[in-house]
Parts: sequence; C-alpha cells; structure tokens
Amino acid sequence: MSTMQTEHHYTDSNGTLLGYLQYLPAEASDDSALPLLLFLHGAGQRGEALELITEHGIPKIVAAPPIDPFPFIAISPQCPSNRWWSHYSAALVALFRHAVDSLPVDPQRVYLTGISMGGQACWDVAATDRFGDQLAALAPISPLRPGLHEPEVVADALADVPIWLFHGDADPIVPIEESQVMVRALRAAGADIQFTVYPGVEHDAWTQTYDNPHLYEWFLAHSRAR
Repeated sequence: MSTMQTEHHYTDSNGTLLGYLQYLPAEASDDSALPLLLFLHGAGQRGEALELITEHGIPKIVAAPPIDPFPFIAISPQCPSNRWWSHYSAALVALFRHAVDSLPVDPQRVYLTGISMGGQACWDVAATDRFGDQLAALAPISPLRPGLHEPEVVADALADVPIWLFHGDADPIVPIEESQVMVRALRAAGADIQFTVYPGVEHDAWTQTYDNPHLYEWFLAHSRAR
C-alpha cells in the first residue's frame, strides 16, 4: 500500500460506518485545491479489511500511477461483507461530501468511478440527494444498471455530467446489455456520453481502463461551471 494511502473510518448522521482508503498527493497542503477522485470497488472486495480494496482500481494504481504526477486526492470506501452498495448510497454521498468539505479539494473537480457493483453504485449515488450536481465527470466500468432508480431517473440526474462508460462485449458476469440500457437512457436525456466497448474482453474491463493515462487526462479536462 502506498505510504500516502491511509486508512480511515467515517460515521454518517444515521450511525452508518464506512471504512475507506484516502490517498493524498505529496503536494497536498491546506492551501491546495486538488481534484478529488472517488472510487467504488466491486463485490469481490467487500469486507472489513481495507487492504482488500487495493486489489483493483484506483487504490491499486496509486502505487505506480499511469500519469506522473498523479494529482488527485482519492477516496475509496469499502462495502461491508455480504452487503451491496445499494444499502449505503446515502452514506456514500455523506462521506463524499465530507471529503469535499474537510480536504484541500477543488469542489469544481470531483470525479466518480467504479467497477462492476461499484459501477452500478456510480449510477445510484449520482441520483441520490442530487449528488450528480457536484460531479464534474463520471466513469463507470462493467456496471450493472441502476439498482435504486430507474435508468431514466439516473439519466436525468446526469444530463449535464460528462460520462465515459466502459464494458467488454464478452462479459459473462455483467452482460454488456446492462450498459447499453444506460447508454440509451443517457442519450435520450441529452447527456454527454462516450461508450467504449472492448472486443473480446470479459468482466475485467477495468485493468486496461485504469492503466490508460487518457482516462485521467479526460477527468482533468472537465470541471463544473463556477
């Protein structure tokens, strides 16, 4: 684990506890205004040991990031064992807003990404308590369709948020049709949606996505209007 990635816990106003990993770039200071990258893991990393979530995604790549410097503050919560992110949508929004308020974050540059179950949670979190209004860009990977909201509700919540969606067309765990449902809803809502399909790739569409520096350049090219 990166020495700059530390373990933390957050309890929301309802008493819901979430553990999370926090990554701070070396240049972070109280006077900084850094971009914030929020990551939601898949079902295989659920549990009570935070090191589990370093297996994939942002908590893994911060140790050897594909861009240098890696300018993001990163927050990566963990879903408890035998639960689903859909049980924690409100708690996730509270945690993410806490991070914006308590860390040297540029509130106009808040980005959300996730894989599989965490990709589904990206949809649901964006439509919870208008959190989509705080996002500068969104990148779900191999996601299920939303679990808490209809696709059209999520699409309306994200109509003004740039989205880059990734899926392998040979995914046997989450069929690509799950993403295609959202692409249709988002396009109908007038959203700015890019859809990258990896030919012959199964469920792990995230390794090549997170290893690609263009993803982070794309995030950094977007900010909320001031």
